[in-house]
Amino acid sequence: MTAPEKIVLPTRRLAPAQVELLRALQPGDKIKVTQTVRVGAKTWTAEATGEFRAIAYLETGVTTERVKDDDLVVPVVRFTKPNGELTSISLDENSRVERM
Repeated sequence: MTAPEKIVLPTRRLAPAQVELLRALQPGDKIKVTQTVRVGAKTWTAEATGEFRAIAYLETGVTTERVKDDDLVVPVVRFTKPNGELTSISLDENSRVERM
């Protein structure tokens, strides 16, 4: 699977260096994803590591059929954790993906 032509967020922008890295990743590359989690006033970072599988887009949005433009499409990184679990993480402007 090849990387999408563009890797964009619905409302913000990924750093150009992140886009370049994401487009260069190949299946099997070891990666670490770091995200900032916020609940109320508390924030912390969460990390996940594994083998890169693909970049894809997840369509989200309203659950009724209204205006097509109501849908949000977010990029997701699909990877396999060291324990064999297949997983994916939606990216936001604070997500950091690193090749290990």
